[in-house]
Amino acid sequence: MTLVPFHDRDGWIWMNGSFVPWREAQVHVCTHALHYGSAVFEGERCYGGTIFKSVAHSERLRRSASILGFSLDFSVQQLEDAKRETVARMGMEDCYVRPIAWRGSGQMGVSAKNAGINVAIAVWAWGDYFADRMKGIRLTMARWRRPDPTTAPCEAKAAGLYMICTLSKHAAEDEGYADALMLDWRGQVAEATGANVFFIRDGEIHTPTPDCFLNGITRQTVMAIARARGLNVIERVIWPDELSTFSECFLTGSAAEISPVAEIAGITYRPGEITETLLGDFMAMTRGRLPVPA
Repeated sequence: MTLVPFHDRDGWIWMNGSFVPWREAQVHVCTHALHYGSAVFEGERCYGGTIFKSVAHSERLRRSASILGFSLDFSVQQLEDAKRETVARMGMEDCYVRPIAWRGSGQMGVSAKNAGINVAIAVWAWGDYFADRMKGIRLTMARWRRPDPTTAPCEAKAAGLYMICTLSKHAAEDEGYADALMLDWRGQVAEATGANVFFIRDGEIHTPTPDCFLNGITRQTVMAIARARGLNVIERVIWPDELSTFSECFLTGSAAEISPVAEIAGITYRPGEITETLLGDFMAMTRGRLPVPA
């Protein structure tokens, strides 16, 4: 597949309240976020022209910015309008939506309260994050661990927190895996590099308590779907030595949607009825055939 670089594409990007040609949506090399990671973002999916859980994402973007110590000049409603306008201007009904907010180039140094805050929204075509979905993907174990929440703002979808995710994802791909399972600083199961993880045993669904990683919007949606189906969902501590006791495993995220897992570091799973049912319900929900839980 030919890779089209993101800096050289046709289209429009919404930036600080107005649309600019895609190729002109640039920032200076002395932008604070580039040097110090002072940025927050969202990853959203648009299905048939409707952005799934759009308001929840806009609210989280503003909340993440607040956690990092800056505020946005745009309200949730203004962000909602901007996202819809960007999708429409790009002429895409099924696409990925990326809002981002960052400290700008007005000031450099660790302290940069006067750097200025920027907000942008880009939209692009993006198919399945993992292809051949029900076959299941293979994961390895990541070397890097999710940090203690007293050392990093884990409740924010902050760009800097994804550095170890990129390192772990690249290492997994170099070894022939699709992704990696990350533990936390205590050695407990946390998440994949960009998605939450669920396990199934004896008809019950188990998932790690999100006390040091993002409680994903898709994660919350899937838990609501499962409970509506009468399935027992248990949030708890999960240790690596339990991985072999589960029969099914899947990942959730706006990009990953629901992605069954076939292997984690030599431990095999068989994507089964529960995973397939949840996936079917989720896809029906994103296409408007099932109501979306609040």
